[in-house]
Amino acid sequence: MTLPFTVPASLFPAEHRWLDFGGARIHYVDEGTGDTLLLLHGNPSWSFLYRKIITRLKDDYRCVAPDYPGYGMSQAPVGYRYTPQEHSRFLEQFVDKLGLTRLTVMVQDWGGPIGFALAGRRPELIRAFVVGNTFAWPLDSDRRVALFSHVMGGFTGRSLTWAFNFVPRLFFRRGLALPVAPEVRRLYLAPWRLRSRRKAAVIAPGQLTAASEFLKEVEHMVITRLATKPALIVWGTKDFAFGDQERRRFEQIFSTHRTVLYDNASHFLQEDAGELIAEEMAQFVAELP
Repeated sequence: MTLPFTVPASLFPAEHRWLDFGGARIHYVDEGTGDTLLLLHGNPSWSFLYRKIITRLKDDYRCVAPDYPGYGMSQAPVGYRYTPQEHSRFLEQFVDKLGLTRLTVMVQDWGGPIGFALAGRRPELIRAFVVGNTFAWPLDSDRRVALFSHVMGGFTGRSLTWAFNFVPRLFFRRGLALPVAPEVRRLYLAPWRLRSRRKAAVIAPGQLTAASEFLKEVEHMVITRLATKPALIVWGTKDFAFGDQERRRFEQIFSTHRTVLYDNASHFLQEDAGELIAEEMAQFVAELP
C-alpha cells in the first residue's frame, strides 16, 4: 500500500502493515520475534514514537505498535468519535485478530487509559506493564486539567488546530526535553497535515474531562484486576502534563514495581530517552517469571 506521507527508512526502519476491520484500516508495526511487547501511543503521537525502542528490542522480542483510528496512518470508520473508549475497543479487536497473548504493555499519555481498559477487560492476556508518563483515573477535579481540557478541546483549540495545526504543534513543542532534527519533527506532525484529519487531536484534550465515567471504570479495573501485575515505571521528570503525583500514585497501585526516572526526558519520553528505556525494558522482561 502507498504510504499517505513519506517515512524514510533511516528514521523508522520498520515494515508498515495494515489490518482492515470494523470499517477501519489500522496501520501498525510488527517487528521481531519472541515475547510480545505491545507499545501504545497517546495524543497526538503515533507508532513512530516507539522507533528507538523497537530498533533496540526487535532482535530479542516481538514489538507491536498500532496507530489508533485517525492517528498516524490509520483510517477511522465512518461515524467514529475518537474517544478513548472506542480506541480501547478497537485495540482489543486488533489484539484478538493478531492472536496476541502474554503481553508486556507499554503505556504513555492516553495510551494508559486505553491500554489499561483493554487489560482490565482481558487480564488473562497481560503479563506485565511498562508505565510511562500517563494516568488511569478521572481528572475532572483538577482545575488545571479542567481548564486545559476546556480550552484545547473546545472552540479555541478546534479553531486554532483547524487553521494552524495548533494542538499537535503545541504538544511537540512542550513535550520534548531534548531538541530533535527537523525531519523528525516533521514526521511527528505529518499525520496532521490535512485539516480533515485534525479532529482526533482536539477531541483527546476534551476527553480529559468528558470521559470521566470511562476513567472511573479504568481506575476500578486497575486497582481490582491489574495491581498485582509486575510493573516497570519509567518517568520523564520534565513532563508538563504528568508529574511526581501521578508517578507516586502508580507506585502505590502496583504492588510489584520498579521505578526509573529520566531527568532529561519530558512527556514524550520515548523520543527523549528511547534507547535508555529499551535497555530497562529488556532487563525487566528477561526477569519476568
